[in-house]
Amino acid sequence: MKTNSLTITYLAKVSFASLNGGDKEVDNINTIKKVTLENGDQLPYMSAQAVRRALRDKLQELGWSVSPVGESSEDKGAAKTAGEGGKFIDDDLFGFMDAAKAGTFVRTSPVRVEALLALNKFQEDLDFGTNYMAKDSGGNPNIFETEIHSGIYRGTILIELDRVGEELKGAGKKEFSITNEDKATRVNALIDAFQMLWSSGRQSRFLADISPKFVAAALMKSKNPIFLETLKIKRDGQVDIEALKSVTNDYAPFIDQSVFATQEGVFTKNDDTVVSLGEGFATMKGWVNSYYGV
Repeated sequence: MKTNSLTITYLAKVSFASLNGGDKEVDNINTIKKVTLENGDQLPYMSAQAVRRALRDKLQELGWSVSPVGESSEDKGAAKTAGEGGKFIDDDLFGFMDAAKAGTFVRTSPVRVEALLALNKFQEDLDFGTNYMAKDSGGNPNIFETEIHSGIYRGTILIELDRVGEELKGAGKKEFSITNEDKATRVNALIDAFQMLWSSGRQSRFLADISPKFVAAALMKSKNPIFLETLKIKRDGQVDIEALKSVTNDYAPFIDQSVFATQEGVFTKNDDTVVSLGEGFATMKGWVNSYYGV
């Protein structure tokens, strides 16, 4: 088996936020997205689409030229990017689809993203607000409420290293190939964007940091988000490291290397196998460079 992917499951700490708006407003309440468990508890989440958008925006902020968004090739179709994976980092990493009369061109994203899901249930908390700015204008204030949440959120990304920077010729494919050095540069840029992850949505009034504060990462010989359901918080508020160790033991034949890293200001470095967050991200970038031979 050859190494082919990098999986990263992470925790973010949100003290006070309304991360991702829901699709319904009831009685002037701005809702947040939630998933309902079998026992009736609701867990807020930030959608995978929003996480992908945050990564794309961060890449642009870090100086990368991203693919321009234009009108659909067909009437009433969805907007599309240039669809040039060799030229634009986001068309390469996040894929694209262009449905045209000449044929549909699709690139499946080599970067797979899971929603950023809260580990703490929604407690029905609301923030009361009004957009009434001029008290002497004689107008009526527009009163509204917004659902808010505080807790630990867990997310996962999986990078198909063997597909980055490459698209083979085939039906509905736009063939391209870049150098191994450029592939490593693009993946490491994504890792930088991920380390500084920030979403512009609802940040004007609810400024929140969604960057990783703990990561469990593995360089894999088989594509699977192995830490997705195992990265958990114990009753003392700390990460269950033993559960993560059990994963690396169970999947040892499929793991090339692994690392656990934490930001000690949020989670205690209470195990010799855990390194600092900075060291963890440096380790992952080293894996990428070695994989591509640069």
